[in-house]
Amino acid sequence: MSGGVDSAVAAVLLQRQGYQVQGLTLRLWHYSNEEQDGIQAAKEVAEKIGIQLSIHDAKEDFRREIVGTFLSSHQNCLTPNPCVLCNKVLKWSKLLDFADKHQVKYVATGHYARVQQAANGLFQLHRASDLDKDQSYMLSQLSQSELSRTIFPLGEFSKEDVRQIAREIDLNVAKRKDSQDLCFVNRQDYHTFLQENLRDHNQPGDIRTCAGKILGRHQGLAFYTIGQRKGLPAYTQALYVIEKDPLTNTLIVGTSEELGKSSFTVPNPNWISGNAPDYPLECNVKIRYRANLAPAQVTLTNNENLLVELADPLRDDITPGQAAVFYQDDLVLGGGTII
Repeated sequence: MSGGVDSAVAAVLLQRQGYQVQGLTLRLWHYSNEEQDGIQAAKEVAEKIGIQLSIHDAKEDFRREIVGTFLSSHQNCLTPNPCVLCNKVLKWSKLLDFADKHQVKYVATGHYARVQQAANGLFQLHRASDLDKDQSYMLSQLSQSELSRTIFPLGEFSKEDVRQIAREIDLNVAKRKDSQDLCFVNRQDYHTFLQENLRDHNQPGDIRTCAGKILGRHQGLAFYTIGQRKGLPAYTQALYVIEKDPLTNTLIVGTSEELGKSSFTVPNPNWISGNAPDYPLECNVKIRYRANLAPAQVTLTNNENLLVELADPLRDDITPGQAAVFYQDDLVLGGGTII
């Protein structure tokens, strides 16, 4: 229970379905005022609906596993997706550990997604009914062992449905705003957070065009991402980040015509069923949480990586470090990290 309306209503819906519900709140970050407000809101909800709330300190694990990986990824010229990693290595781990210690069979969250059990007994992850709120992308690294014990009470609801339920029972979180940013960035902007945490690890270097012309100096490769337009030198045309070269500490920029790819590689994918599909695989792929689904064909390379070939090139979405998630209709097949 984060203190938001989604997890609060998820608990209410579980009660209505006859479950005995316990709440768990994870302390994840040391100086987030928003987190402190969330914990207080979760306490008030738990008291209102009559459930026990436990608060677990996971700050050091979060700092090491999630924030540490986030910063090291930027140092290595990658653009990470910490929420995908957090769900896999921290949140579900803590939830299931707590459940096991308290003889609890299932865990539940306020994510907008659906779990279904197929005729063959396997558990499937599906997109939420409300596609505008669907969060299945962030859950693509979960496995059978986790999904078999997971309930998503909000999977069939819209956000307005959820807020209406909260209003009907006078929950104090009914009007609470959705979290928009990375929880550990707090109210700083992304760039400021990186500057404060990587100031000793980044060196200025050249900004060059694809043809090799030097246009200026960058302040550290970690502060740029593929497809970025803001913060680049003036030029005869709009410029975008095309590539980051850590060997020469060079930021390579180009025009919109030079931006975009039609294929990329994913090593070590997670297949939710536990079994790799037959190749070639015709599916849709999503490259970012808010990206549209893109038709693709997936094949296996000689070194066991996935080669993802897009039906149409994507201009600025293919960024090393981001999660690529594979879908067939509303079924999530799995995903991995772009290299």
